[in-house]
Amino acid sequence: MKIIETTKAPGAIGPYSQGFEVNGLVYSSGQIPINPEDGKKPEGISAQAEQCCKNIGAILEAAGIDFENVFKTTCFLADMSDFAAFNEVYAKYFVSKPARSCVAVKQLPLGVLCEIEAIALKPLDR
Repeated sequence: MKIIETTKAPGAIGPYSQGFEVNGLVYSSGQIPINPEDGKKPEGISAQAEQCCKNIGAILEAAGIDFENVFKTTCFLADMSDFAAFNEVYAKYFVSKPARSCVAVKQLPLGVLCEIEAIALKPLDR
């Protein structure tokens, strides 16, 4: 097992890792829309979805892969009425259309509007 860490995504706000690699599978922790450069969250669902995707991308990059390797995501929304706007941003990054669950939850960390976690497979030659 290998811990995945990068300064290009926000650090963990609790006792967990940004990601883990186990037998070629890469698991990201849920990424909230915090900009790792200034620690701030953007306003609005579209900007927050964009930052979540960038944070997932940074973890994938640290693992030596990209969005094409993702086969499963779980997405959390603070309000299901944001579903369409969230999907519009999500679709720009997850073009391979991985399997996905998307649920509304009562509350997310730091009062953010969305969170994304991903599972990806590293090719055998990497």
